[in-house]
Amino acid sequence: MLTVIIIVIVLIVVGLGLWLVVSHNGLVKLKNRVESAWAQIEVQLNRRHDLIPNLVETVKGYASHEQDTLQQVITARNAAVAASTPGEQAQAEKAVSGALANVFALSEAYPDLKANQNFLALQEELTSSEDRVAYARQYYNDAVSQYNTKIESFPAVFLARRAGYQQRQYFQAEGDARGPVSVSF
Repeated sequence: MLTVIIIVIVLIVVGLGLWLVVSHNGLVKLKNRVESAWAQIEVQLNRRHDLIPNLVETVKGYASHEQDTLQQVITARNAAVAASTPGEQAQAEKAVSGALANVFALSEAYPDLKANQNFLALQEELTSSEDRVAYARQYYNDAVSQYNTKIESFPAVFLARRAGYQQRQYFQAEGDARGPVSVSF
């Protein structure tokens, strides 16, 4: 009888130990997936941010007296580069998208700009970047959803609390700010 009790206790301890290892590894995997997904968003946003100075320089040659519009783009870009959290980044990117829309609207007033190959190439690259950012954002938000669900689910919630796992913030743009920049010629 004592042997059976010892075997049951050992099985319970081993089972609990296995559960802890598997649960912890699952949480680490999901946390790393969220961090990797955020890094992909940053890569795509940096690509977008790197294109903006070239766009501004191209537009300057045709619309030099539109300094306010161009300064808004640079200011919005700098704020986006400085943002660190998903919430701050989403807000900053909303401003970038709005400023870029204003720059693209300038092309209507400057037919030579609208026909400039550099401008058209940059516009295409920025549109492509917007698509990549949207995909990366979706992947990140999916990863955050799985991670947040796991750390809130029974019985992993006990391990997650003790190990210090915190909920992650979704990357959500307000309104349609993250969609492709709309330009009509």
